[in-house]
Amino acid sequence: MAHWLFKSEPEKWSWEMQKAAGEKGQQWDGVRNYQARNNMRAMQIGDRGFFYHSNEGKEVVGIVEVCALAHQDTTTDDARWECVDLRAVKDMPKPVTLEDIKANEKLAGMVLVNNSRLSVQPVTDAEWAEVCRVGGLKG
Repeated sequence: MAHWLFKSEPEKWSWEMQKAAGEKGQQWDGVRNYQARNNMRAMQIGDRGFFYHSNEGKEVVGIVEVCALAHQDTTTDDARWECVDLRAVKDMPKPVTLEDIKANEKLAGMVLVNNSRLSVQPVTDAEWAEVCRVGGLKG
């Protein structure tokens, strides 16, 4: 299973909105960056990701799971743009801020630190475990 980070501005799509989408989940639409799109194309059902509030909050607030493989983004007719569907899995017991991440030497190589503008990004297994630990999640 691969791990990812999904960035969203909470005023546009918040963690509370993601949770309200329920088991069916919601397509992660509106992405117009080729690298982010290609990351979604690489995802498999069951891959997990961090839900990150960008701009306001700047923190990991929850865990999501890929529940539908890459498909046409229904917010555009342009066939180049695809997205996956995500469902909320659990809250992060203690949100992990960008400040926490930048201050942690184990997370110095994280894409979030080095390419903060990328909206859908990979997370290594070691980074996943460390962010989960800092956020109060076991295993």
